[in-house]
Amino acid sequence: MNRPAILTRPGASHGHQQNVALFRIYVAYRSLLSVVLLIMLISPNTRQLVGVLNPPLYLGVALLYLLTSVVLMGSLGTRWHQNQRFLFAIFVVDVVAIILLTDASGGIYSGLPVLLVITVAASAVLLSNRTVATLVAAVSAIAILLDSARLILLGQLPVNAMFPSGLLGALIFGVSIMIQVVASRLGRAEELARDRASDLYNLQRLNEQIVQHMDTGILLVSSDGVVRVMNKSAAGLLAPDRPVTVEQGRQLADYSDELAYQFEHWRDTGQHRARPFNITEDAPAVIARFRQLQPSTEGESLVFVEDYTPITQYAQSLKLTSLGRLTASIAHEIRNPLGAISHAAELLKESPDLAQSDQRMAEIMLENTARVNQIIESVMQISRREPPKPEYLLLQSWLTDYVADYLDTLHRPAEVTVTCDYNELLIEFDPENLQRVLGNLLDNALRHSKLASGKETAQITVALDFGSHQCLVNVIDQGGGVPLRERAKLFEPFYTTVEDGTGMGLYLCKELCEINNADLSYRTTEEGESCFRISLNQRAL
Repeated sequence: MNRPAILTRPGASHGHQQNVALFRIYVAYRSLLSVVLLIMLISPNTRQLVGVLNPPLYLGVALLYLLTSVVLMGSLGTRWHQNQRFLFAIFVVDVVAIILLTDASGGIYSGLPVLLVITVAASAVLLSNRTVATLVAAVSAIAILLDSARLILLGQLPVNAMFPSGLLGALIFGVSIMIQVVASRLGRAEELARDRASDLYNLQRLNEQIVQHMDTGILLVSSDGVVRVMNKSAAGLLAPDRPVTVEQGRQLADYSDELAYQFEHWRDTGQHRARPFNITEDAPAVIARFRQLQPSTEGESLVFVEDYTPITQYAQSLKLTSLGRLTASIAHEIRNPLGAISHAAELLKESPDLAQSDQRMAEIMLENTARVNQIIESVMQISRREPPKPEYLLLQSWLTDYVADYLDTLHRPAEVTVTCDYNELLIEFDPENLQRVLGNLLDNALRHSKLASGKETAQITVALDFGSHQCLVNVIDQGGGVPLRERAKLFEPFYTTVEDGTGMGLYLCKELCEINNADLSYRTTEEGESCFRISLNQRAL
């Protein structure tokens, strides 16, 4: 069986995002600069400062510079900025454009060559190759020197103009090297910070997962029995109706006198009283263990509280397994006389001379023989339970098809609605086991809905718990719900709330869920309706 890949949420590179932001800033600066250069040529107040030697050249270069800026603004939604050759070409164009504008405006004394510093600085940041970034600086320095030399030969500049040109060239080189060094160090520091942040995030997620899936309740208790710290599992066992944040500062005796007594007994004698107890009458049994946190006897202690139900269930499982084996060995001997009794009752019922009261007795015999046979069959199913054969199922389509087939087999009016908003949700489950579980749950839901409202209705809803990465399948009916004092016994074998039930249905459903790495539990909805929830692992397409 091919296992589908599990998608993970990709994390965007912070360094890449930063480069994109810097490129956008540079394009915005470039666009603003091109507009300012044109305005300086048009405005009467600044016309004498630019383009004094060659106004047509200045105008043409400024217009082309503006045109390229518009093109770059339109390319921000593309990935051109990731291409180093493209970036190098942009910076070379910028250098050539500034040099031509400088030449048309009278050379080094026009002030325009200073713009090369910004261009070189941007190239040092955005170009990952330091050699290419240095090449941009070299081209800029050589270009400004050559332009100054040309204007000196033409008599447009004095000979001493070479000194500020050389000084500007050296400044350009210095800025480029300095920014490259700083950017490199900042990049390494940022990469190290990202690694540390990733490690901390992964550690945090690991701790969250550990806490989320920890079944053992943990309490930090002072020597006088005051609770200092409590985790969620402990709160769920000791105070399920209150948030964890309000539990600090309470006494152990506020939860259970037995828990406080066991703690004091351990503090005084150093011996555990590993005896299960109930927090409330309706709550499941729990068992407590104690550990000293500090070497001193007056220090704080750790109290571990565990649900005793799994131990009880394991004992029941062993008992039922033994019972199943015994039943399997004597099933033939039981079924033969049971079949004879059933057959005799049917013949007796068909007798025309049988009185009305005896007819009822024959019906009782048939009903109870059928019930005994069903109990034997259920126990035998436990004893010969085969390993599951899990398959990947598209839950939405599978539920729709199953419910349609289920309703066809009823041969009576009934309504079962399916609500699932995840059409590509995959689960891993044995389809035959899932059919048996849902069939039993739907039978119960329709029966209790009819008792409460007179109509056989049920609802199946699907939800996702992103915290525990589980898929939740809820089977909801319109019944009055199960009393609190009886909920702890729901999944016990031979426990039933109906007269004609065997008490094995829900137990078998829970067993089938567990062997498929799922869990079956009971709860009530916000509207007070009964809800049986199957919690199983999900696989995302």
